[in-house]
Formats: sequence, C-alpha cells, structure tokens
Amino acid sequence: MKDDRISNGSSRRDFLKWTGMGAAAAALVGACRAGGADPHPGEAGFSLGLASYTFREFSLAETLTMTRRLGLKRIALKSFHLPLESPVEDIRAAATRVAEADFDLYGGGVIYMETPEEVDRAFAYARNAGMGIIIGVPGHGLLPRVEEKVRETDIRLAIHNHGPTDGLYPSPDSAYERIRGMDPRIGVCLDAGHTQRCGIDPSASARKCADRLLDVHIKDVTASDASGGAIEIGRGVIDIPGLLRTLIDLGYTGTVSFEFEKDGRDPLPGLAESLGYVRGALAVLNALGEAHP
Repeated sequence: MKDDRISNGSSRRDFLKWTGMGAAAAALVGACRAGGADPHPGEAGFSLGLASYTFREFSLAETLTMTRRLGLKRIALKSFHLPLESPVEDIRAAATRVAEADFDLYGGGVIYMETPEEVDRAFAYARNAGMGIIIGVPGHGLLPRVEEKVRETDIRLAIHNHGPTDGLYPSPDSAYERIRGMDPRIGVCLDAGHTQRCGIDPSASARKCADRLLDVHIKDVTASDASGGAIEIGRGVIDIPGLLRTLIDLGYTGTVSFEFEKDGRDPLPGLAESLGYVRGALAVLNALGEAHP
C-alpha cells in the first residue's frame, strides 16, 4: 500500500494484509482475551455495549447472562426487556436488577413516538429507569416537544435511522438536517448497517454528524442497497476498521453498541464472532498507535 496508515476507504482484505495477513491481530486478540478485558482500555475514547434488541427472543435475565458472557457492561434495553407501559415501580425494580448485576443501563430504545403523549411517556420511562439517553424515532412534528423534554429532564435523545425504506429518518444525515439547530442534547444514533443500505459510507456520515453523534449501532450488511441483510461483522460490505478509525479520529466518547439482527433465536455465536472482529480491529489500531485521537 502507498500509505502506511489505514484509509477510511480500505477494504477488509487491505486491512488484514496491512497487519501481516491478520497474524498480529490474532495474537493481540488472544492476549487481550487472556487478560479478560477489551483491547482498548480507554485509548479509543468510546465504550462497547449492547442494544438488547439482539436478544429479543429472550428474557431480561437471559439477556444479561449472555451479555455477561461476552464481557460487555453497557446495555440499552428495548421494550421487549423493559416494557414502556410498565408501572413506575416495575421500571425502577428492573433497573435495580440490571445495576445489581453490574451492568450500566445507559439507554433505552429504539422507542417510537407518534404523539405528544408518547414523547412524555418515553422521557418518564427513561427517567424512572435512570437512563441517560433515549434512542428514539420521534415524528418530525414532535421534535419541538422532544426539545422541551430534553431541557426539562437533561436526558439526551439520539434519533435512530432505519435505511432506505424509512420515511422519517433513512440516514443519520436526514435526522441531522432537522435537529442541527436544536438543543445539542438532541442528536443521532448512527446505525452503520442501515446507513450502508442507503449507499452511504458510515464513516462519511459520522464525520458529517460528528457534533451530534450521541450513539452508534455497529453491524454489518450484505449489500449497499435496500437488499442488504444482516450478517456477522467482517463478512459483509461495511469497512468496519475504517469506521472505528473514524470514530477514534473524531474523538467520539459515547457507546458503540452491537445490534445483531441475524439469527434471532440463536444470536450468541454470530454476535460473539462480530464482537471478536471489532475487538481484534481495535487491538491492531491500538498496537499501531491509531487508537489515540
């Protein structure tokens, strides 16, 4: 390669060649796993986490057990695991169970909001659960109401994009254009898979939305159009090392959460493979000094 750094446009094959056909990555991942910790203890600036939609076919207790096996500590709960309509005491009790299990319940979502009442319910839910952020999809006309609740509660709202068939927010850019002049606690949750399905490089989108980038859902897809389906990270078309490098360069300090949508009834093997790929890429970037903004 002409450049001795990883370019944002590099392919997975280039990345592996650049690191000695992956041998160094394998050694680094093995060393990090032996130590029981992620290979980026603070260097990358962001944390790895889980969007619990991944375990939508399982109970909250089962979800926490499997998440613990992966060594992840941060989790955002979907309503499958903590229903929005639950009584306040049930929400608080569930949040207490998550904390006692040594997890950081950092957020909730994806939460859809189609009425002012649903906006109010979402923020009350997050407040009662002690969540710092809502990953949500509010209707365009509800954004002023969202801004009021953000200012009232100091809970952030990250708008999640859902790809080319989404009439509200297909890409992070489409959300960014609507909220760029609003309270800075309103931002975007960049879904890497749905962004790629729009034909947009997630790294380019992250750079454009950098000042409003509040959360990231990391995943891979099979194609850069609406036909793209979920697949294990490293087997698809997204330049994952390039995205990680971009987040590092931007100084992103939020959470990069795995939302593995494939194999709903048996997601653990594919999720573990995806997590291993990301940890390996971060280990290589760290070893080469790239994990320092």
